[in-house]
Amino acid sequence: MTDVVELALPFRGTWRVGNSPARRVPSHGTHLFATTYAIDFVAVRDGRSASVRDWRTALGTEPPDRFVGFGVPVLAPAPGRVVAVHDGESDHEARRSPSALVGYALTQAARARGGAGALAGNHVIVELDLGRDGVRAFVVLAHLRAGSPVVAAGDRVVTGQQVGACGNSGNSTQPHVHVQAMDGIDPFSAHGLPIVFTAFRTWSRRRGAPVVVDRGVPGEADVVEPV
Repeated sequence: MTDVVELALPFRGTWRVGNSPARRVPSHGTHLFATTYAIDFVAVRDGRSASVRDWRTALGTEPPDRFVGFGVPVLAPAPGRVVAVHDGESDHEARRSPSALVGYALTQAARARGGAGALAGNHVIVELDLGRDGVRAFVVLAHLRAGSPVVAAGDRVVTGQQVGACGNSGNSTQPHVHVQAMDGIDPFSAHGLPIVFTAFRTWSRRRGAPVVVDRGVPGEADVVEPV
């Protein structure tokens, strides 16, 4: 049986869920790069991911700093040891308009050939302290803001410790945090591991009132915050 990796949400505040494995597996449409159970989170304020909507929203690209998640701290979701840090990728323009998204999709294959930096952007990988003999699990926190990682390989981290900040680097159409667990350090050869999150409040599209979840996987388009 595949081990389930238990994590805390890697941020504070309210975030909208995308590509949830509660909706489908593989959650990102592929098993490649150990993304089988990966999940994305976009920061929102009053239900909106950006403070501005204008002609660029409808017709072009937008600066990443108009999005409420850009620069928000990204936190270690469990205790462990940092085994890899990648920085130096630029935060590119965000895309919400259909025309901009179509153009971006056409360059997807080229990014896949560009390696981990082109896909995950700036990222941190933590090997978790699972306390079980022979079991290893690694968590990737991806698309970090350029220059934001504050840890180095070999550092020990505890749950809730900042490791970087939300950005728009790599294969990302707007600032968000991508989380995935895998059974090896190299996403090109590892297999994805299922994730559950602990202690969060969720606002579902199907329910009016928020619900506190002790342990679970948030649904697609739900809004979540840690408790």
